[in-house]
Amino acid sequence: MPGFGTTFPAAQIRAVVQYLRVLQGARGAAKLPGDPVAGRAIFYGAGGCSTCHMVKGEGGFIAADLTDYASTKSPDEIRAAIVSPGADPGLQDRLAVVTTESGEKITGLVRNEDNFSIQLQSLDGAFHLLDKSRLKSVTYEADSFMPSDYSHKLSSHEIDAIVSFLMTTARATSVGSVAPAAKGQKHDD
Repeated sequence: MPGFGTTFPAAQIRAVVQYLRVLQGARGAAKLPGDPVAGRAIFYGAGGCSTCHMVKGEGGFIAADLTDYASTKSPDEIRAAIVSPGADPGLQDRLAVVTTESGEKITGLVRNEDNFSIQLQSLDGAFHLLDKSRLKSVTYEADSFMPSDYSHKLSSHEIDAIVSFLMTTARATSVGSVAPAAKGQKHDD
């Protein structure tokens, strides 16, 4: 697809981007349920979310990057993902324990798997590419890797604040994604 930076004014580019976001399932701006500034502090502090998750390049790497997570989720869906992460965990959300022929056990998240090999990222961030023919077993934990005690660990207001932080971050990211005008070109905004 060709770039439109030199063909269309910035306002039209934003309109196209907004339309594409609707097609992706992005919703209108929902009301923030809490304080996003407090949510940021909780995310990087008491909530411990940043131990595993990253937002805008800050935080952990073992779990999903949440920079744009809220762009296609409602506040209720985000809250449910925080307080009930184990409702229906897929294999990519559960820890795997790989046992080699020699009896070594490696615990981590499966990043890639085919009929012959498995790529595991251990909790220290190291990647292990393993030949399945040299493994005794691969087992998955029953529950999600994400802690399931946030409804007890954090208050309802704190969870609302984290939800608001994620929503605000996603909104700022989608608004800031339009390229500036080319040098010497004037856009009608």
